[in-house]
Amino acid sequence: MIAAIVNAVAVAIGSCIGLFVKKGIPEKYTSAIMQAIGLCVMLIGIEGAIGSGNVLIMIVSMVLGTLVGMLLDLDGKVNALGKLADKLVPQKEGQPSAAAGFVAASLLMCVGAMTIVGSIEAGLRGDGSLLYTKSIMDFISSIFLTLSLGIGVLLSSVTILVVQGGIVLLAVALAPFFTDPIISAMSTVGSVTILALGLNLIGVTKFKVANFLPAIIIAPILTILWSLVGLG
Repeated sequence: MIAAIVNAVAVAIGSCIGLFVKKGIPEKYTSAIMQAIGLCVMLIGIEGAIGSGNVLIMIVSMVLGTLVGMLLDLDGKVNALGKLADKLVPQKEGQPSAAAGFVAASLLMCVGAMTIVGSIEAGLRGDGSLLYTKSIMDFISSIFLTLSLGIGVLLSSVTILVVQGGIVLLAVALAPFFTDPIISAMSTVGSVTILALGLNLIGVTKFKVANFLPAIIIAPILTILWSLVGLG
């Protein structure tokens, strides 16, 4: 649990640094930085999705997960939460909304392979090394994300603590459930979601990424069924 707390604190500190530095940087530079971050996020998603997990399970999980996400309107609910951030921290005209930063940073730092695998390892084995590595990466990312998206990135530190801390506690409670195939399936689907977010950040697409999130829960269920019918 300590590793999850360290990660959240790292993002908060990085965001504060970004807010301080942001004041002296023209908008054209922050836009260019956002495109660079988007490309890096895409690469992280591609690397995490290729060569790991069962492709058929990944496809079915994404399809079913998206349908569930749309039925539940998860994207709308996440954006409503982001709008609450706008009310808490209203932005000046012409500046990115706190909601945009909150949603993008929360998704980027909470659904990737490192979040899932690192949190499970911290819960199962008490090994927080992967989350500590992620903390360094998120610290750097939060600085540059804040330059482009503003104070909403700082608010995402709360989401990071809740999500990663929740996965750590869940891993402790359900240790036998988290087998290697299940962890791999969850990580692969999370990486595909990260890829979609990267495409959004560079402005190529407008995926409703939050609607993909149920796929991360469906993936382990399909993995278990796959194994029970003798295909795993």
